[in-house]
Amino acid sequence: MESIQPNAHVVLDYELRDDAGKVLDSSESEDGEPIVYVHGYGMIVPGLEAALVGLKAGDAKEVTVAPEAGFGEHDEELVLEVDRSDFPRPDAVAPGDELVAESPEGEEAMMRVLEVKEDSVVVDANHPLAGKTLQYKVRVKEVRAATDEEIAAAAMAFEEAGYGTGDAEEGAEPGPDANLVQLRSKKSR
Repeated sequence: MESIQPNAHVVLDYELRDDAGKVLDSSESEDGEPIVYVHGYGMIVPGLEAALVGLKAGDAKEVTVAPEAGFGEHDEELVLEVDRSDFPRPDAVAPGDELVAESPEGEEAMMRVLEVKEDSVVVDANHPLAGKTLQYKVRVKEVRAATDEEIAAAAMAFEEAGYGTGDAEEGAEPGPDANLVQLRSKKSR
């Protein structure tokens, strides 16, 4: 397999900037790593994945990804006010903290603390890049046919993320047990 297409195993060097030109992430940063994924399974943002089709090892490309093809629009319904007593350390919570909320089914949602009030805390469950236009510079390091194991792992991750044809009904409302009930600091993981 010479070019990026479905079931290609791809390795990319990248630089991600926001629409103001600020570098947000890079494979060249101190703790950076290339993006490694199997094409066609939603393992990277959709707008970037679509723009990579047909590229070969050694190719470079600049890609602009609109919010709806990236991390989505910022959803005000995901800005929540939560009782301060629901936090693991209510007296230590501060703006900028990152937390993980877990449902009874074990599903997790990341949240950032926006504001701390006397009895409550305002959190944002949107992805930090929601609502932002993203600028990627990529260079394809490697393209090859993915192994059966890599394809199976990518397909399983796709299903687990709720994109497959499993039991979840499209557009179904969450049930009464879908409330997030356990909060913990992201740093504790």
